Amino acid sequence: MDITPYVGPAFRLLREQHSLSQEQLALSAGLDRTYVSGIERSRRNPSLKSMQRMASELSVSLDEVFSLARELAEQGQDVPAQKRVRAKR
Repeated sequence: MDITPYVGPAFRLLREQHSLSQEQLALSAGLDRTYVSGIERSRRNPSLKSMQRMASELSVSLDEVFSLARELAEQGQDVPAQKRVRAKR
């Protein structure tokens, strides 16, 4: 089972449970807010280091993030559709 598209939404759920804005999480983790947004929307492929920083600020382990992502995948939660880029003619 591929949990990759569910990691970002798992981070979003955890962030919301901690009542943090993307900006608050980004600042405390030393990341850019738009990068956090991209991760949560599955538009960015975060490094392990970035995921560790976010998890640490959310007081969870990466195991917990991945476990939540697996739960979301098993429940068949919708994942934001990837934007389709049109080729210029």
